Amino acid sequence: MSAVAAGAGLDLVDIGANLAHDSFHADFDAMLERARAAGVTQIVVTGSSLASAEQALLLAQQRPGRLYATAGLHPHHAAEWSDALGARLRALAAAPELVSMGECGLDYFRNFATHDEQRHAFAAQLALAIELRKPLFLHQRDAHADFLAMLKEHRAELSDVVVHCFTDTREALNDYLALDCHIGITGWICDERRGAHLLEAVRDIPDARLLIETDAPYLLPRNAPKHLTRDLHRRNEPAFLPWVLEAVARARAQAPGEVARLSAANARRFFGLSGPP
Repeated sequence: MSAVAAGAGLDLVDIGANLAHDSFHADFDAMLERARAAGVTQIVVTGSSLASAEQALLLAQQRPGRLYATAGLHPHHAAEWSDALGARLRALAAAPELVSMGECGLDYFRNFATHDEQRHAFAAQLALAIELRKPLFLHQRDAHADFLAMLKEHRAELSDVVVHCFTDTREALNDYLALDCHIGITGWICDERRGAHLLEAVRDIPDARLLIETDAPYLLPRNAPKHLTRDLHRRNEPAFLPWVLEAVARARAQAPGEVARLSAANARRFFGLSGPP
């Protein structure tokens, strides 16, 4: 195990972890301690449905300065969009711990909602982010053309934007960079079967636009030592962010400490976070 992977001296911000997921209920405090020991000092908890957004905000309010929250409706849940739901997200956004709107966007891979439902919910959340002047946490899978067109139409009115859990092509990446988006990189880059293309694409991301995340409990980095993941039944958690860092740094030919420094600074600027607690 490398010193970086062990978390020695790191100060990392995980910009996307689904800590409202029920898999964390039994060992939440222990999970946070493992994250701290691994050098993950702050975590943005993703809200992807009304219930998870409310829970994410509650978790952030219980651990000020350590956890923060987002609030949005993931495209999988787009059929649930209503004016009342939008009003509730607007109310949640008034809390200082709520640092971004989203997760929202388009997902034509699973199609748990129709394309029309997804576009409607996405358009409504773009308008909400513009109204509230909040950063926006975005999701796109197999929907690049429609997603890019909608984002491009509103980009000038939006605050900062991150395309989270980026897994698409180098061409798609550069489309988003041309719109001044930040890019979130997960453990997908650690998967030699599916994520090898990211090893080249990630070099295109300017230092000031790079963010890293776990997307826990999903996307466990395949380079994480098996003895650390075995007892967790291969559940991902923020403590494994150093392995994402390590893969990103190697692909970009940068020192891990430099990538840690710049990605944490970017996250704090993007979300308006205070320094580490």
